[in-house]
Amino acid sequence: MGRRRDARPGRRSAATYRFDFLGGCRVSGRIGIALASWAATLLASASLLPLVDRSVWLVQAAILLGLTAGAGAAARRVPLARPLTAGAQLITGVLLLTLLFAREEAFLWFLPSPDAVRELGTLIGNGVGDVGRFTSPAPLTDGIALLLVGGVLLVGLLVDTFAVTYRLAAPAGLPLLALYSVAAGLSDGGAGALWFALAGAGYLVLLLAESRDRLAQWGRVFGGPARGGFAPRESVGTPTAPMRSGRRIGAVALGLALVVPLVLPSLGAGLLGGTGPGPGGGSGGGTISAVNPLVSLQNSLNQPENREVLKYRTNAADTDDLYLRIVSLDEFDGTSWKPASRNVSEVPERLPPPPGLAAEVPFTEVSTNISAAGWYAQDWLPMPYPATRVEVPGDWRFEQVNRTLVGDGAQNTRGVQYSVDSLLVRPGAEQLSVADSAAAAPTLPDEFSSVPDSLPAVVERTARQVTRGADNDYERAVRLQDWFAQEGGFTYDTQVRAGSDSEAIARFLRDKEGFCIHFSFAMASMARTLGMPSRVAVGFTPGTAKSSGEMSVGLRDAHAWPELFFEGIGWTRFEPTPNRGSVPEYTRPDVPDSEVDDPEQPEESASDAPSTRPSDNPECPRAERALGECGSEEPDAGAAAGSGGPPWGTLLGTAGGLLLLAAVVLAPLLWRRRVRGLRLTPVGGGAGPRGVPPLAAWQELTDTAWDHGIPPDEALTPRRAAGRLVELADPGPEAAEAVHRLAGAVEQELYAPRPVPVAGLAEDVERFRAALHARASRPTRLRALLLPRSAIRVTWAASDRWERLRERGRA
Repeated sequence: MGRRRDARPGRRSAATYRFDFLGGCRVSGRIGIALASWAATLLASASLLPLVDRSVWLVQAAILLGLTAGAGAAARRVPLARPLTAGAQLITGVLLLTLLFAREEAFLWFLPSPDAVRELGTLIGNGVGDVGRFTSPAPLTDGIALLLVGGVLLVGLLVDTFAVTYRLAAPAGLPLLALYSVAAGLSDGGAGALWFALAGAGYLVLLLAESRDRLAQWGRVFGGPARGGFAPRESVGTPTAPMRSGRRIGAVALGLALVVPLVLPSLGAGLLGGTGPGPGGGSGGGTISAVNPLVSLQNSLNQPENREVLKYRTNAADTDDLYLRIVSLDEFDGTSWKPASRNVSEVPERLPPPPGLAAEVPFTEVSTNISAAGWYAQDWLPMPYPATRVEVPGDWRFEQVNRTLVGDGAQNTRGVQYSVDSLLVRPGAEQLSVADSAAAAPTLPDEFSSVPDSLPAVVERTARQVTRGADNDYERAVRLQDWFAQEGGFTYDTQVRAGSDSEAIARFLRDKEGFCIHFSFAMASMARTLGMPSRVAVGFTPGTAKSSGEMSVGLRDAHAWPELFFEGIGWTRFEPTPNRGSVPEYTRPDVPDSEVDDPEQPEESASDAPSTRPSDNPECPRAERALGECGSEEPDAGAAAGSGGPPWGTLLGTAGGLLLLAAVVLAPLLWRRRVRGLRLTPVGGGAGPRGVPPLAAWQELTDTAWDHGIPPDEALTPRRAAGRLVELADPGPEAAEAVHRLAGAVEQELYAPRPVPVAGLAEDVERFRAALHARASRPTRLRALLLPRSAIRVTWAASDRWERLRERGRA
């Protein structure tokens, strides 16, 4: 008869619970899956390492993850219900975070007090601010450390809950994917192939651990011969079918993850965060695609430290007009200002003459030697406008219309030293007053003059009121500038909600509060309604003179300003933002001449004193944004790398949406597994204290057959129903015997005066389920797993409850 099996349900021998974890230590089933989930979370968390300059947070996260996993193991040992187990782990995580980050304010160092909760909230707020303030790698402040450790702990809790508590390893990949996505987004492409490979390896280890445990429960070691020494001849020396299938699935999944982002341009850089080819494509051609530069400066306006972005020496005695321009936003569609899509080419030895500049307009050519900070990674090269010659190492491309240089591929400004020859154009008021900006409109691209239909009428109406009585375009431009900067009652306020759409411009004109983005967008839009071509430039003000003779440009010097085109003069800067930058000399009565000194010994220039208010700092994209591969991400004028990547709110919202979608998709599967667990769990009533109630086991068996395409027939007796199931399913002798044995237990439960407890009912149900699963087709198995037909019972139960409620209401 063979060895007698343990009849107690839920009990298995220690041998059937053991497997090799990572090819080494021998551990039991759930402990092995818990260790695998711990390892998978840490491997996925490694993708966050490039974001900060120290890795001690990962050690802290590993320790806290281990403690929360231990709390989960203890809760399951009690045992607690699955939701209570997850709740116990969540409480443990909160206590550990309190101990690590707010122990001075907590009761007994780890019990959250009101002061501890406030401290944690403050740290979270500081951390969110630091994320937008610092470049990668950022310093490991307490706020950033709390966000990192807390985020990893939350993801680890979700992975442990899915994989260990609910025994669903596959959905546990979603939190891991969310963790990697946050890392890829914040690092702006820095989460490369290595980090993706580590995250993927962790997920595969988790799947392997769960698969081995499931197979071990059926008396077989994953990837080895059958127990008892018997092995089919064809399996000798070759992996078993599950092992071969696992390898194939892993290879196909990794192949798709690597190949699909390359063949689908809409995915941008893909999961690996690669930059792809640069705008020149290596051949000197290509295009800069339009990106959405809603230049959000507020993340950089209240920085506690004005980190140096650039330093330069120049032979210009007066640096007031030496603005360092990065990019211009010339296309306004009513939703946002952005650069238009244009061709790029090799950087010529001598740049072409600036458009619209006549020979009779006075100008001085100056030389400037610029050094970018080692942490400052910007795709566009900051330089004075208009540049006539640029000497810069690396791979750069030239966009002629706006006279900008953009890095090709991974090229950026990090630590670059370069020299620029540029013109300081000094038009006189008389020259500007006779220049006709409207006459230049036909010779310029349409994007410089187009006015979207969505622009509110108040913009043009206000522009005409402000410029009423002006004789020419120059006077209109000066009146607009002075109205914004002095006469209109506007207030410089960095706390106002940013925006570049038509409604934001109208709201700014109504509330009269904003910062440089609002002023420049509003003036450029109003100028277009008056027929004057305009655009918005993003870059830096001249900076502050140092005792060494150098000029220092910091994050707070980031700025945006409007430029208007005048025929014979070219693009001309105006300054409508109060208390920012310098008002152009050609808008004043007297225009002094500039002097040129030796570039090796520049004089200290009298620039404006630094404002007590923090200055504007547009967000900085990397090279993908120059190619238009980053969708709606904005170019950063100031702290390009400091606030690169999507905002935390967007990333967390995307991750939350993915988790919500997964919950909806997996709801039938989770409900079905929960019901199966309840039905096959031994209880004190029914068939005895150590057995499974026969009626519950019978319902589970019929629902299992239903999920596999055999609907129940409740009009039949248990014996007739069992015969029908065996005839339709053809499960094999052993499973058929299990079905008849369960039917006999049900008849005894229903009709015997004193029912005798029957052991092994849960095993009989599982035996029949395994036989159905083995004989079913792959679509049938998938349907039974993800969309079980028996889940309709939820709808029936809800309908019955609703009818009862209606009857009570009528009564």
